[in-house]
Amino acid sequence: MTDHPYILLPAPRQLIMEGGEYHIEGAKWIRLKGVEPLQMRQGLRDLVQAIKDSTDLDWQVSASFAVPEKLVGIDLAVDPQTATSPEGYDLIVSEKGVRITGHDPAGLFYGICTLRQLLSQFGTGLPGLFVRDWPDFPNRGVMLDISRDKVYTMETLYHLVDLLSGWKVNQLQLYMEHTFAYSQHQEVWAQASPMTAQEILDLDAYCQERFIELVPNQNSLGHLRRWLLHPRYAPLAEIQGPFQSPWGPMEGPFSLCPVDPKSLEFVRSLYDELLAHFSSRKFNVGLDEPVDVGQGRSKAACEAYGDGRVYLNYLMDIYCEAERRGFSTQAWGDMIIQYPKLMKELPTDITILEWGYEAEHPFNEHAAVYTAEQIPFYVCPGTSSWNSITGRTSNALANLKSAAENGLAFRAAGYLNTDWGDNGHWQPLPISYLGFAAGAAYSWAYQTNKDMDIQMAISRFAFHDPSGEMGQAAYALGEIYRAFDYKTHNSSPLFWILQMPAEVLKKQDAAQANNFDRAEQAINLAAAPIERSTMQGNQADLVRQEYQLAVRLLRHAVQRGRWTIGITPGSGSSSSEVSPDALLKDIDELMDEFTRVWLWRNRRGGLSDSLARFEIARHDYQSAQ
Repeated sequence: MTDHPYILLPAPRQLIMEGGEYHIEGAKWIRLKGVEPLQMRQGLRDLVQAIKDSTDLDWQVSASFAVPEKLVGIDLAVDPQTATSPEGYDLIVSEKGVRITGHDPAGLFYGICTLRQLLSQFGTGLPGLFVRDWPDFPNRGVMLDISRDKVYTMETLYHLVDLLSGWKVNQLQLYMEHTFAYSQHQEVWAQASPMTAQEILDLDAYCQERFIELVPNQNSLGHLRRWLLHPRYAPLAEIQGPFQSPWGPMEGPFSLCPVDPKSLEFVRSLYDELLAHFSSRKFNVGLDEPVDVGQGRSKAACEAYGDGRVYLNYLMDIYCEAERRGFSTQAWGDMIIQYPKLMKELPTDITILEWGYEAEHPFNEHAAVYTAEQIPFYVCPGTSSWNSITGRTSNALANLKSAAENGLAFRAAGYLNTDWGDNGHWQPLPISYLGFAAGAAYSWAYQTNKDMDIQMAISRFAFHDPSGEMGQAAYALGEIYRAFDYKTHNSSPLFWILQMPAEVLKKQDAAQANNFDRAEQAINLAAAPIERSTMQGNQADLVRQEYQLAVRLLRHAVQRGRWTIGITPGSGSSSSEVSPDALLKDIDELMDEFTRVWLWRNRRGGLSDSLARFEIARHDYQSAQ
């Protein structure tokens, strides 16, 4: 790929600078051929707007050859003989104009996305070039958690779809536990501000116009505590009361009992209502982390037949329910990978979702197992935003790259980039933009994008800041977790300092002083570019305030950490000695700001649960007064 003085997201697989320039001027036409105009309606609308934004010119669209040739500035066509790879396209800019040829309508749409990015940087003078581009993975998805307190507004979801489709993502999943407005189960979602059937229909249509497949996602075994706490569903639980989990002692309920026929009956009722609202024929049934199974009502069955057999039997029942409704099953892979001898019994059309969120997750080892057993699978990394406040940049990039590299090596069917909201969903949405953008780039063309300038890419195409400052701030704030000389799994130390009781934090020793001094200095340096950024558009002020809130949370965590172990700021610190009175005042202000910022992008349901996680710290400060 020839060096060029601009950036694209994702960077195309092949790009050759050919000299010359196409000067955009006057009232020209965009001509479409070889495809139903309705299929390209949104892409054409976006292109016309991009020309308007970049040149202040109003161009017209036609699907007719009646337009005189001299008036045609951009030719759009679908021709699989020219662009030979599915979802691929050729883009040519010459002195005579622009021509984009897609293998199929999706490929043509992606060519338009690339042209729009060029227009945003060059305006009226497009450089002569040739692009030939196509994706590595046929399925390139993002999964949004809408069950851990945050349910996004429709405006937020539409904005995300616009971002992701422009980066050539073609699949979206909304992770659901209790946040669909099931007509027969109102007590479960009454306080959650759930997605309604009409909203799913509207979102599905919005996605289709942008060549994104909205895939239904309903967890169907574990992670159903919000259901099982209600008296009507409590009898379906595996266990009520304490049990052991990989994360330590927990209190049930947590999972359905997989050997209770009424559990399957309950799940059937959910599928009957939910699935009718999706055009996709894929279905993510979840089934991850049923950590209490075998410790309660299914204990005898697990002892008699084995944990793996009990799990597989339930998975097969769920598979059959999806198949009866015309859906192919996707299921998380953390359970079945533990029982490789049982994999031979899996149907050949089930897709396993191999997930893992640390840089060192063994995608290679697990993918080798699926490949040997001829089981279709996706690689599923994550944005590393959750349990972090401002992300974990180095971990995210390493995790996202490993998934792409090993997914390609073992011929994964897809790449699903996950964004979770554990423990209150405290991270503002833009914290995840770096992970979304990197995942989109790596899953489109890994070799071309693995060394991309992610800071500049997100600055321009996520934050609309051509200066690069906001991308620099986002990257650096995501590195704050590395200021500590110890690591916390799938999280950052400052996040837990905010959420853990002081009596636990006090068990740390005074050696932590250096960690807090390093973190404070890193926060100050990382946050400085936010104010220098030149973000544009109607979300610029919102993004700035979201990042400012996240920075305040980090700074409070530093002060809280110092206070709990009785140390004062180091000599290079800008902080004064902390007191419980000052910390209480600050956290009350933070909670007010958190509420205000939350309601800009998210529905009110879940806010009270998220705010309740601040009460541990508030109680500590009040008790110390």
